[in-house]
Amino acid sequence: MAFSGKLGGLIRQGLRSGSNDSLQMMNAVRYMSTKLFVGGLSFGTDDQSLREAFTSFGNVVEARVITDRDTGRSRGFGFVNFESDESASNAMAGMDGQELHGRSIRVSYANERPSGGPRGGFGGGYGGGYGGNRGQSDY
Repeated sequence: MAFSGKLGGLIRQGLRSGSNDSLQMMNAVRYMSTKLFVGGLSFGTDDQSLREAFTSFGNVVEARVITDRDTGRSRGFGFVNFESDESASNAMAGMDGQELHGRSIRVSYANERPSGGPRGGFGGGYGGGYGGNRGQSDY
């Protein structure tokens, strides 16, 4: 966490000064990722077929199609994690906009999920995030 704060400060400082070096550094950091987001997946795509679609770009560490907790049905997106940054970059360039199982997919670098749980720290679910009184008065 401290590292990312310092890095963000350096980037902001460089952007204020208008330095080309800072823009190059920001782009380099942004693209140093091995995890890709894959959107627009067919409901028929599973973990194994997603892995197979991306293996030609390098060693796939993990391929996961995200499913609905209640129904078990695909939510239409997933993640592919590569062993190297270069493989991930090549896969993104090669697969973004391509057709997979009859659907045009979108591929981009995955963003880290914000801390505080799936809803950003506001609770959620049945009962809400503010005590869960749901209509009951505290008075």
